[in-house]
Amino acid sequence: MPAEDTHHSAGPTAPGASGAAGGARRTTRRFPLLTKDTARPEGGGRAAPGGAPAPARQWPMLVMLSTVALGLLLTALDQFRIGTLLIGAALLAGAVMRWILPSVGMLAVRSRFTDIATYGILGLAIVLLALMAQPRPWLVIPFLKDTLHFTLTSK
Repeated sequence: MPAEDTHHSAGPTAPGASGAAGGARRTTRRFPLLTKDTARPEGGGRAAPGGAPAPARQWPMLVMLSTVALGLLLTALDQFRIGTLLIGAALLAGAVMRWILPSVGMLAVRSRFTDIATYGILGLAIVLLALMAQPRPWLVIPFLKDTLHFTLTSK
């Protein structure tokens, strides 16, 4: 095993065995005290075989970015609600792809849990805000107006 992957303990490995007298060394999954290289990012894996062209290897990221670009275009063309719903849906789709697919290429930024939580929370927030946008909101939350009125009024 490479030196970066193992850390040898200084103590004995079994009761009665001495570590310096030729006893077997125990390895752990701890990081070494002095690192000599950077860790391979989780997103460094490919979503397609290595022989495929670069766009095919990164299809999950390209799908998400293309959908966001289409949503931004629709927003710029005065279709605000539809465009922002599409942007939120792209983030939610990114969360689903990160959850289901074993390898998503550059769509993986941090740990799987962190990526799913980030994409999901941001996507849900954008969708809810798009549904509540004025004028003529598609989603009305009855207690929201009273809550805002209660918190913003001075006595």
